[in-house]
Amino acid sequence: MRITTTRFGRIDVDGSDIITFHSGLPGLEGCREWALLADSSNDALGWLQCTTRGDVALAVVSPRRFVPDYSVRIPRSELTPLAIDDLREAQVVVVVGRTGKKLTLNLKAPIVINLEARTGRQVVASGDLPLQFVLCSEQPPLKKSA
Repeated sequence: MRITTTRFGRIDVDGSDIITFHSGLPGLEGCREWALLADSSNDALGWLQCTTRGDVALAVVSPRRFVPDYSVRIPRSELTPLAIDDLREAQVVVVVGRTGKKLTLNLKAPIVINLEARTGRQVVASGDLPLQFVLCSEQPPLKKSA
């Protein structure tokens, strides 16, 4: 399948790589078919590219890469549509956002993907997790030497 995107230009996506979100995503309910793409210049970053709307792509990352103690509890009812019994069978990613000049991660509403069934769903996790976890981007000032 060839899709034309605003971010990546024309790309070929194998039909077997399409991930179906039966309910869409919040705010993007009409976008049901997505491709998970690697970023060519940043191995920590991936993109969920809508296959039916070339102008819609979401930056995603593995939350544990930036928050090593990230632990997500998801009600079983949220996982039932994905046919997942155990979260270890799934890939969990979170959406990267921007607040002003700072990058944020939505740790409260991760995207869970059943890689075998090629289905996905954004869920609301239990517990006190932030919607906008700010990634530390500030570097300490350099010290002058000699």
